[in-house]
Parts: sequence; C-alpha cells; structure tokens
Amino acid sequence: MQTFGARLHAAMSRRGQLCVGIDPHPSLLLRWGLSDDVTGLERFSRTCVEALAGQVAVLKPQSAFFERMGPRGIAVLETVIAEARSAGALVLLDVKRGDLGSTMEGYADAYLRGSAALAVDAVTVNPYLGFESLRPMLAAAETNHAGVFVLALTSNPEGAQFQRAAVPGGTVAGAVLAAVRAENAGATPLGSVGAVVGATLSTLDEDVAVNGPLLAPGYGVQGGSAADLRRLFGASYGEVLPATSRGVLQAGPTIAGLRASAARCLDELT
Repeated sequence: MQTFGARLHAAMSRRGQLCVGIDPHPSLLLRWGLSDDVTGLERFSRTCVEALAGQVAVLKPQSAFFERMGPRGIAVLETVIAEARSAGALVLLDVKRGDLGSTMEGYADAYLRGSAALAVDAVTVNPYLGFESLRPMLAAAETNHAGVFVLALTSNPEGAQFQRAAVPGGTVAGAVLAAVRAENAGATPLGSVGAVVGATLSTLDEDVAVNGPLLAPGYGVQGGSAADLRRLFGASYGEVLPATSRGVLQAGPTIAGLRASAARCLDELT
C-alpha cells in the first residue's frame, strides 16, 4: 500500500484541494428537517457520503457529534467511514486525541489498525503533552500507511496563549512545526504527518512548510477565503487542504445541492 502522503497527493491532484467535514451538529440536523437523534444522524451523514465521497479528496467526520449519540452513534460512524472509503474518498477522523503511553497506543489501535472497526486514513492529534507523547500514534501511522495531522496553529483566539508562547528559537507552534518537518524528512511526494494551521489566521510568523499536508480549517463560513489561503500560505499553498463543513453542508439536504456547493468551493480553490 502507498503511504498516506502519497495517497493524499494523488487524491488532491485528481479531485482538488478540498476537505469537507461531516459535522452532524444539532443546528444542521434541524436545518435539514431531521430529528436530533440517531435516525437523523444516520440520514444526514450517509447523505453527505453519497453526495460527496465520489467528488472530494477528503471527508472529515467530527467524532464528537457521533459520540454524543452513544454506541448507536458510533455504529453510524463505522458505517460512514466504510462507505466513504469504499466510494474513493480518504477519511480523516477529527478526534484530536492527545494522551500518554499505553493510552495513546489504545487510541492508535482504535483508529489506525487496518482491521479496526473505526480504521481511517488519518486522524487529528493534540501535541500539547509534548510532541513525543504522539510517538505511539506516529508509529502506528507508519506501520499502517496512515496519516496524522498535528494541531499547530489553530484559529481560535484562545490557542495563541499556548501556541504563540515564546520558547528558545521561536514559539511553541514553531517547535511543533519543526518536529512535524523532521518526521517528514526525505518523504516524496508528500509526507504523511500533517499540521493543522487555521485558514482565518491573519499572519504566519512561523515556517509552515513541513513537506507534508497542511489542513486549514476555517475556510468558507468561518471567514477564510481562497484569496486568504493563497496570501497566508504563499509558496506552500499546493500542500494546503482547506477544510469546510457548514459552507457545503448548509446546501443540503439534496444531493444535487451538496455536490453543487462542493463544486463551487473546488472552482474557487483551483
């Protein structure tokens, strides 16, 4: 099997630079005329997969909105992952896990082991217990040809308290990005360890070129435009994977509406 970085590079070349989040938020369920229960969750999520899994490079289910429904919600997530991957989309599970030792190994086993019920192409992780706390997840990703996206510069205002804190040689975020860059050293055409850098940031003082993908949440409804992304990332724009959820999902519940909305995003980002 190809590495995740190689598969993502191929998918972005073929389908364009767009990641659509599957976020079954109660307000979106209501907008679609669905009930805020497992039935509504399943209808919403599987409609997203049917509409988009054959069109966009990456689908990104937000685990929290499935977890809130308990075991039946997790069962829906399992179905969504399997159907999306079967239709040709890469699946990035947004779980933002961050823990230590054997606990992190457990998370890695849950999401990255090939035979696991919730096995996906990549996950998001939180490095703020120290970058080396991610080692079990990074090792599992390498073994299973999967990917890991490390939070680096998030766009929420509170993030700067830690991410932009000064350390010798720069900032905490800069140190995280340097560690990601080291993980990807020598990888072609793209490393499998990505960084999360918000699309709505006003400036980037850190070097975000990591020889890996740059997941940029905040594109669309949250205020980040294609022009903003090109300005913010500059020469690294080709490695950027802009992420949106409501910007596409509010065009539902029709499949035609969802596909047209995603197509508009892809045209803007090209």
